[in-house]
Amino acid sequence: MKAIQITAPSDMKVIDINTPQLKRGEVLLKIHFVGFCGSDLNTFLGRNLMALNPVIPGHEIGATIEKIGEDVPDFLKVGMAVTVNPYTNCGKCAACRNGKVNACEHNETLGVQRNGAMKEFLTVSWEKVIPAKEITPRDCALIEPMSVGFHAVSRAQVTDIDTVMVIGCGMIGIGAITRAALRGATVIVVDLDDYKLELAKRIGAKYTINSKTENIHEKLQQLTDGFGPDIVIEAVGSPATYVMAVEEVGFTGRIICIGYSKSDVTFQTKLFVQKELDIRGSRNALHADFRAVIHYLEQKTCPIDELITEVVKPEQALDAMQRWTANPAKVFRILVSFE
Repeated sequence: MKAIQITAPSDMKVIDINTPQLKRGEVLLKIHFVGFCGSDLNTFLGRNLMALNPVIPGHEIGATIEKIGEDVPDFLKVGMAVTVNPYTNCGKCAACRNGKVNACEHNETLGVQRNGAMKEFLTVSWEKVIPAKEITPRDCALIEPMSVGFHAVSRAQVTDIDTVMVIGCGMIGIGAITRAALRGATVIVVDLDDYKLELAKRIGAKYTINSKTENIHEKLQQLTDGFGPDIVIEAVGSPATYVMAVEEVGFTGRIICIGYSKSDVTFQTKLFVQKELDIRGSRNALHADFRAVIHYLEQKTCPIDELITEVVKPEQALDAMQRWTANPAKVFRILVSFE
C-alpha cells in the first residue's frame, strides 16, 4: 500500500509498504484524510528530536472502519466514519496512576515516536477508535488538533465570567478560542495575520489584536479596564509569546501552556510571585475532549472549509510542506487525501 515517509530533513517520499494484518482486539481503518500538524512540520525541518528518523507522519485522522477483529465491541461498525486517539499510555506512570493518561510519561504519538497514519490503511486497538458518525471523513481530520485546544480550556477551568486571551490562531488555537467562547468567556485573540484574526471573530472571539501592527499591552489594558486577562492560553511556543503571557495576564491569573519553545526563555520570575500566578501545562487531549469537538462540529456552525488550507495527494505532499515552510503564518491545515 501507499504511504508517505519523511526520510531526512526537508525530504519526503511516497513509499510502498505492506498492508497491516488485523489482530485480535484491533480495527482496520481505511484512511481517507490525514492532516499535517506543527509537529510534522518540525519533523520535516529536522527540528523534532522526539521523532523517529525516518518516520511515517500523521495523527490527525479521518477514516472509515474497513474491518473489525475479534473481541471488538459491536458498537463499532464497518463503514462508520471515525477518528483516532493517537496517543499511547503505559498505565503505570504517575500521570496514568492519577487518571491523566493524556500526559503519560511514556506516551508515543502516531507519526512522532512511532509510525503514523499517512498511509492507505491503519490498524489500531479498538479503544483508540472514536466514532464520528455525523461528520465526513475529511472533517474528522480536524478533530484531534481542535481537541488539544479544547483540553487547554478545560485545564484553564474557563467560566463565563472569565476574560481569556489566546495567543496564536493556528488549528490548536482555533480549538481553544472555540471552546472558551462556548463556555461563555470573553475571548481576546492575538496573532499576526489579519485573515486568521477575522476568522477567529467568526468562531467566537470578541476582540482581536494584531501583534505586528498594534501595541498589545495598551490594547489589552483598554479591553480589560486595566485588569489584564484572567486567563492566557499560549498556543505558539516561542520565547516572546511565553514572556507576553506572564507579563500580560492579570494578577492571580492562570496561564496555560500548549506550545513549547525550542529555546530557553528568560522570565522576570518576580511576576510569578507578585501576581500569584497559576502556570499549567496542557498536553494532548482526553477522550472527553474529542467527544466535545465532535459535538461542536455536529452543530454545523464551524467554518470548516476555511480551516482547510489545501487538500493534496500523497505525491504532492512534499511541495505542500515546502510551501508551508516558506509561509507558515498563512496555513491552518494541509490535508493529505488517500481517496
